[in-house]
Amino acid sequence: MTEIASQDERIATESMMTRLMKRPELGAIGGLILVTIFFLTTASPSMFTLAGIMNFLTPAAQLGILGIAAALLMIGGEFDLSIGSMVAFAGMIFGVLVVNLGLPLILAIPLTMAFAAATGAVNGAIVLRTGLPSFIVTLAFLFILRGASLVGLKLFTNGSTQLRGVREAVAGDWLTPIFSGDAFPGLFRWLGDQGIIATLNNGAPSVPGIPVEILWFLGVAGLATFVLLRTAAGNWIFATGGDKTAAFNSGVPVRRVKITLFILTALAATLVAIITVIDTGSTDARRGFMKEFEAIIAAVIGGCLLTGGYGSAIGAFFGAIIFGMVTIGLTYTGFDQDWFQVFLGAMLLLAVVFNNAIRKRVTGER
Repeated sequence: MTEIASQDERIATESMMTRLMKRPELGAIGGLILVTIFFLTTASPSMFTLAGIMNFLTPAAQLGILGIAAALLMIGGEFDLSIGSMVAFAGMIFGVLVVNLGLPLILAIPLTMAFAAATGAVNGAIVLRTGLPSFIVTLAFLFILRGASLVGLKLFTNGSTQLRGVREAVAGDWLTPIFSGDAFPGLFRWLGDQGIIATLNNGAPSVPGIPVEILWFLGVAGLATFVLLRTAAGNWIFATGGDKTAAFNSGVPVRRVKITLFILTALAATLVAIITVIDTGSTDARRGFMKEFEAIIAAVIGGCLLTGGYGSAIGAFFGAIIFGMVTIGLTYTGFDQDWFQVFLGAMLLLAVVFNNAIRKRVTGER
């Protein structure tokens, strides 16, 4: 009996290496190391100065917020191809509220989030009620929201597809620094005075602070990782994406989990919209264009399976950083920037092949 129990795979111990190999973010970490080595050997040294790092982390942070939300939804077994169009739609709603209606941020932000949450809930409800693939439903909403953004902006701007005046409308609002600008400017000024970081000719630090979207990125990644790995909700997400019938029979609220995940992707897009609209001082109908595919790429590079039930928020975090490094890094090299999409597509393909090969080797799948 003792010999049988010792051979039971349910109580078998695993080596540290085996556990590490099973982690979905392994491919993203390996990819980040390779990309870093590539740019260390080909790019200007200024890319890896403090200013250069902030330069590529900023677009990585904006994409990462979307990518982490997309990863959670993919782990839950669904897609959202409307997330990029939601950035434009939410930006339009937010711009109208603060510019045309003159609402303060404490009202405009919750109202924009409410519009987004309602749209996400509708996406999820249609998927669940009709049984249609989320790919098809959200593809339809990709066009619906993009068109609504275009029509709405023309309606509120007398025919223009761009709404300006956001920066002036929110200037002086106590919430603006939370969504725009640089955090810890005093600290960075002190670091510059002490000679710890580089300064400009006028004595100001070359980096005035940490862009707030990077802090949001870190916060979203930390919260999503905690939920996935340390809460019952995280177990529900994995179970729902792995086998929704078995999850339902086990008492998992599958319907509620899926709708909540659709709402979260919409809210993530809205957060990115608010940050970028305040930063640029305007919004337009093309904002967020192609971000739905970039977010899915970040999630897949991070180890998410297209079939659901497997993935990592931290993996999407590293996937977004890879994307940001490639986007900005090519400008520091002698390579034509038109190679960007080729490079990104190759990274996606290699990440998927690598993740699948490692997972099958460790788990014994065929």
